[in-house]
Amino acid sequence: MADIIDYAYGISAIDSHHTRRRLNAIHLIVEGGRAAILDTATQHAVPLVLDALREKRLRAEDVDYVVLTHIHLDHAGGAGALMRRLPNAKLTVHPRGARHMADPAKLIEGTVAVYGEAEAARQYGKILPVPKERMIETPHDARISLNGRELRFLETPGHARHHVCIQDSASGHVFAGDTFGLSYRELDCGERQFVFPTTSPVQFDLQSLRRSIDLLLDLRPQAIYITHFSQVRDVPRLASDLKRLIDAHEQLARRERDSGPERHARLRDGVARLVLEEARRAAWCVSTREALEVFATDIELNAQGLGAWLDSLA
Repeated sequence: MADIIDYAYGISAIDSHHTRRRLNAIHLIVEGGRAAILDTATQHAVPLVLDALREKRLRAEDVDYVVLTHIHLDHAGGAGALMRRLPNAKLTVHPRGARHMADPAKLIEGTVAVYGEAEAARQYGKILPVPKERMIETPHDARISLNGRELRFLETPGHARHHVCIQDSASGHVFAGDTFGLSYRELDCGERQFVFPTTSPVQFDLQSLRRSIDLLLDLRPQAIYITHFSQVRDVPRLASDLKRLIDAHEQLARRERDSGPERHARLRDGVARLVLEEARRAAWCVSTREALEVFATDIELNAQGLGAWLDSLA
């Protein structure tokens, strides 16, 4: 059975169960019996998506779109497999990402290089191609109609050059992938939520990310849906925290720019300190040990992303 959180306006989050629960959300929009799926997680999540459709009394044929915010594998690794189960769906993707969805050889090669073949298969399953004729490229201000409900695409580089966010006309809400950071539900204190940047490699760019966050703020959404994990509100406060923490990441990176062979380790230790400082400042509802456990993978990825950004400055 799928693990589903239902919100207003026909919006739901499906927990992909990637790595752990409440880490990676797939979002579903239903409008008059037609559906769009926003991000797919990995191949392993396909049965959960199909279960969720059945629980919503929807058929696979009722899905009109699979919408990708970007093509990192925790967001798009299952797209090819899912599209094979959704006969009427079109896949939307930024123009920079379309060729990799049609021919995922480089995605597969990069994943195997990082994880090894066995671990890559365990985490992500098979990464299957999507036929070009089933894709719609979505540059800035592209729009699609879900049974009359407009979804507008906004180019939002920073986390990746091929990242888009999606504004929903019915709710005014925004689906932001990784642009609006990480907000794990374990950290919540009652209704109060918290956020932390994700600076993962290899295309991370600080200035572009700041501009993308400002673009989202200009839309004045009452809620933003992020992949890690789902709906956040009190958007202006979270955006202020997010930009402050992005500044802190930049200061850390510049401080360690010339650290030589120890640079990555020092960046990783510095990101861990930022996590703990923010946990104390904001009074997250977890212990120090739990905070480091929740962010263990993100600390490593943020350090890698900061290193890649520093290399891009050379």
